[in-house]
Amino acid sequence: MDIQEFNRRILQKRKQLEELVRRKMPVIAGNIAKRHIEDDFRKGGFTHNGFHPWQETRRQGSGRKGAGSRYGPLLSGGNHLSGSIEYAPGNGTVTVFTRVPYAGIHNRGGITNPTVTPKMRRFAWAQHYSQAGKDKKSDSFWKRLALTKKTKLVVRIPKRQFMPSTPGPELDKKINDKLRQEIKKIINI
Repeated sequence: MDIQEFNRRILQKRKQLEELVRRKMPVIAGNIAKRHIEDDFRKGGFTHNGFHPWQETRRQGSGRKGAGSRYGPLLSGGNHLSGSIEYAPGNGTVTVFTRVPYAGIHNRGGITNPTVTPKMRRFAWAQHYSQAGKDKKSDSFWKRLALTKKTKLVVRIPKRQFMPSTPGPELDKKINDKLRQEIKKIINI
């Protein structure tokens, strides 16, 4: 191999590395971050400088045997929140986000004030009757919601962070390991 062939190969490898950093790696990193966050949902906590389990929900601690009590925090049969994690690759960057409107309150915690609507009351009655079975006069959360005189509720949601503002060391390691692997493929080490 002469010097001209060597220079041509160096330029070719440089272009491949630039393409990796600008176009391929943002997609790969976004996919890794999405899987990392979805895995945290399955584990029931947040991995950022170690694993931090989420506070148990009331439905989990109720001792009931219904389907709802078997799901972990922030999970449901539809998995709307955990399934809403998306990423948008850019030129050398990636943004991970969710469009679910209630994601922020779960991620940061806080107080929300939903309006009690007639539709909500009908739903509460339906839930009460489906759970009460033959004992229609029993007292339940759903019956109290259906009968409340309030027009606004105060709902406190504890912080159950699932989306970091910056990647933690665990996610950084996954992405850096993949980047090293892709670079080795290009330079044939």
